[in-house]
Amino acid sequence: MHLKAHRYFAMVAATGSFAATARHFQVPASSVSRFIAALEKELGQQLLYRNTRAVSLTDAGERYFLQVREVLELLDAANEDAAGKGSDIRGLVKLNAPVALGRLHLAHLVERLHAQYPELIVELMLSDLYIDPVLEGVDITIRVGHLENSALIGRKICDQRYVLCASAAYLAKHGAPHTPQELRAHSCLVYKGQAGMQRWHFRRQPDHQLEVIDVQGPLRSNNAEALVEAALGGMGIVLFPTWLFSEAYFGEGHLVQLLPEWTGSIEPVTSQIHLISPENRLRSKKVRAVSQFLLDAIGSPPYWDDITVQASRH
Repeated sequence: MHLKAHRYFAMVAATGSFAATARHFQVPASSVSRFIAALEKELGQQLLYRNTRAVSLTDAGERYFLQVREVLELLDAANEDAAGKGSDIRGLVKLNAPVALGRLHLAHLVERLHAQYPELIVELMLSDLYIDPVLEGVDITIRVGHLENSALIGRKICDQRYVLCASAAYLAKHGAPHTPQELRAHSCLVYKGQAGMQRWHFRRQPDHQLEVIDVQGPLRSNNAEALVEAALGGMGIVLFPTWLFSEAYFGEGHLVQLLPEWTGSIEPVTSQIHLISPENRLRSKKVRAVSQFLLDAIGSPPYWDDITVQASRH
C-alpha cells in the first residue's frame, strides 16, 4: 500500500474534508479521493462515508484510523530524529476538557500555543462526559476530580481550591454567614449533576473535624456557570473552584468571599485537576511539547488561584 494513501486518509479522518486535506498536501482533491479509494479497495473495507456536505468515518474506518495514526506518528518522529528536526512541532493534537474549563481557560491557552507552534493543528473537544481517550483517539485530556487507576499516564496540574461567595447585594439584604452551619439558613445555589446534589464540606484547620452541610436554595443546576451568573445577580451563595470565577468578579467587588478562614470543598478530600494521556501518545514529541506548554502556562499554583488574593481584599 502507498504511504501517501495512509497520510491522506489520516488527514481526511482528522479534518473531515477532502478539500482541506488537498490544501494541506498541495495536491488536487481528486488525487486524495483516488488514493483513498485505492486504499479501501485493497483493504476490502469502506473507511469513509461520503456525501455532499461532510465526510465521516465508518466503524471500520475509526478502528483503522487509530492504528494508522499511531504508526504515522512513530514514523514522523523517526524521520525527524534522523533528519535532525526533533525540535519541530507540527501536525494534529487532540485535546479534551470539561466544557467550562475549556471555554474559560483552554481556549485562550490554545491561542498562545498556536503562537509558539504555528504549524500545530489543535482539535479541542469540550465535554463533561468521562471519555476513554484511547478509544476516542485523544492525545491529552484535562480531567477534573480524582484520577482512577488506568493505563493512562497522569500529571497533576493542581489541587482544586474552592471559594464560597455571594454578591454584595445579597449580603446587604440577608447578611453574611459566620459559620458553615449558618449556611442552612441562607439561599444556596447548588450544583446537581449525575451524582446528585452536591454537599458542601468545610474544615477550619487541616486536622479539625470535617463539617458537612446539606444546603438548600431557590436554584439548582447541572451547569456551574449558570449558578455563578445567578450569584452575581444576587440570588444566593455559591461554592465553586477558583477556575470558574473571573478575577474581575472580586477585584471590582461584584462578589464577596465568605468564610475565608475555612477550607471548603464538595468532597471530603481534596480533589485535583490532572493532565492525562495514553502511554503510547507520550512517545510523540508534539504531545509531550503541548503537555509541557499547558503545565507551564497554568503554573503551580495555577494562575486562576490569584482570584483569592482579590477576594481577600473585600
